[in-house]
Amino acid sequence: MNKPIMRLYGLVLVLFALLFAFTSRWSVFEASSLRANPLNARTLLKQERVDRGSIVASDGEVLARSVRSGGSGESSSEVTYQRTYPTHGEFAAAIGYSYIDLGQSALERYRNSVLSGQSVGEVQSIINQLQGTQPRGDEVLTTLDPGAQQVANAALAGHQGAVVALDPRTGAVKVMASSPSYDPNALRSPSAYAALAGNRSGMPLVNRATQYGYAPGSTFKIVTATAAIDTGAYTQESTVNGRNDVPISGVPLENDNDESFGALTLTQALTKSVNTVWAQVAEKLGKGTMARYMNRFGFDKKPQLDYPAEEMSASGEFERSRLLSPTSSQVDVGRMGIGQDKLQVVPLQMAEVAAAVGNHGRLMTPHMTERIVDPEGRTVQRINPHLQAVVMKPSTAVAVRSMMEAVVSEGTGTEAQIPGVRVAGKTGTAETQIGTAINNVWFIAFAPAADPSVAIAVTLHDVPGQGAVFAAPVARAVMERLLHG
Repeated sequence: MNKPIMRLYGLVLVLFALLFAFTSRWSVFEASSLRANPLNARTLLKQERVDRGSIVASDGEVLARSVRSGGSGESSSEVTYQRTYPTHGEFAAAIGYSYIDLGQSALERYRNSVLSGQSVGEVQSIINQLQGTQPRGDEVLTTLDPGAQQVANAALAGHQGAVVALDPRTGAVKVMASSPSYDPNALRSPSAYAALAGNRSGMPLVNRATQYGYAPGSTFKIVTATAAIDTGAYTQESTVNGRNDVPISGVPLENDNDESFGALTLTQALTKSVNTVWAQVAEKLGKGTMARYMNRFGFDKKPQLDYPAEEMSASGEFERSRLLSPTSSQVDVGRMGIGQDKLQVVPLQMAEVAAAVGNHGRLMTPHMTERIVDPEGRTVQRINPHLQAVVMKPSTAVAVRSMMEAVVSEGTGTEAQIPGVRVAGKTGTAETQIGTAINNVWFIAFAPAADPSVAIAVTLHDVPGQGAVFAAPVARAVMERLLHG
């Protein structure tokens, strides 16, 4: 064989290898990214013909389903499906929406692969096409409780705010409500979506439970109390002077209503929510210790929820939208220790703070999915409880729990009392309009205190009062529903 033929043969082999590499790239190696590309019209047409799996609440109520339209035969290419939401806006923050022209959000987005049947793999997908099998997605069973969700939405009506309730033993999300909300069914109209997206004041498409944090106020004192007791620097009976106008970072700090106290135990200081005590505690602990315990609770990173990362915000200290380390020179550790300074936190994070204390110091990874079931009814994946972090010693959790019980039994959180149930909680109020009584208010809690099955965080924005008056009753109503049905 002469040299020109050999060169030609070699060139053909190289071209064949390149052809194989490029076709394999899109059909095998990067098939998932190609499918996810919003500009891929072929993928959009295929999605219309998929019987997308349902999303179901913990009691079996259907939250999202696909409805068939067009075509008369089972394998007709004219058959298409459209998403519908039987509960309208009740679960919009948690499950989101799924439409061909808009894409997906929330749980619809996070579980898109299994809901749309893409989890079967390329080979099985080809076999299904050859056999003429109509593509069907898997069903997602959630941990969400419809009754408690309805109570939360009703309590939030007319306010901007959010409620998150967890089972502290497992991390299961029982309630995720955000107000104002929207009806996912209405998004079939492009003009309706444009109107919602353009509403910059209410921002109904934003899940306030997971995005765009707010100053947590005195609820953050639970983080400071945990660090103080767990390190051994303090006990719940340690005393600190609670006088008004204590210099913190060189600037006098005021207590609520300029009230001044003498020596207070940490329990008394939490019950009365005395700012100057907890700011002094945070300063003594220092930035390094505060940073370590914040990290254990989950601050300074996005929550580990089965939810799109793009729709969640980290909780922590922010300067011009940039997340700061708690050890930064720009941080006033004393004021951070009482939930002020530059802190911005989301309700899910504060629910995790309550859950970690209630679960004997062990923080479980939050999750909304209980299991995934294929079209034949077989469970293909079960989401088991997973330990996210050991935040504190069990003895510390007992001490902080006792302090939080005192808040509800005799302190600022009495509006959260439930007859026959011991509740542990903490109020929070962050001033939003200087010189007025307009505040962002909070309440976090867990119950029953000794062995809780629910941990909760409630926040309401721009209300004329304090967390004790506005947020605590919301938390009580949701907890009562979860505890008593």
